[in-house]
Amino acid sequence: MNRIACTGFMLLAAWLLWSGHAEPLLLSFGLASILLVLGIMRRMQKFSGSESDEFPGPGILLYLPWLLWEILKSNIDVARIILDPKLPISPRLLHVVASQRTATGQVIYANSITLTPGTISLDVREGRILVHALTAEAAESLQTGEIDRRVSALERTH
Repeated sequence: MNRIACTGFMLLAAWLLWSGHAEPLLLSFGLASILLVLGIMRRMQKFSGSESDEFPGPGILLYLPWLLWEILKSNIDVARIILDPKLPISPRLLHVVASQRTATGQVIYANSITLTPGTISLDVREGRILVHALTAEAAESLQTGEIDRRVSALERTH
């Protein structure tokens, strides 16, 4: 129930910030859509087979700004590569260790890798993630384990 309430609050805040409308009709449409999403979410939880709540918790508020900064830096790197007439890429596949203890933690880790331009998570299984990296530098930065450590720390704040 905590997850549904928190998600409902976040959806409401996002809707109010992004819509910019306060007319009763539009507010009722927004509320109806939020309730529909929460109903679908509750139904999915019921049939997912997972009894535990794996919501990331308040640590996500520290993780997201760091991730956004990493995404920005990677965007600049990929833009430089694309604009370079020599197109200095060296694509490769590599496995990185996913030390997270929950499925949600591993999904956050894999998605964080994919959100960072120049890398894509291809497969997650048995504590390992198969990643395609556009350059050797992108592969090396993944192998330092910084994202893995931060996502694991995010799990500990739950």
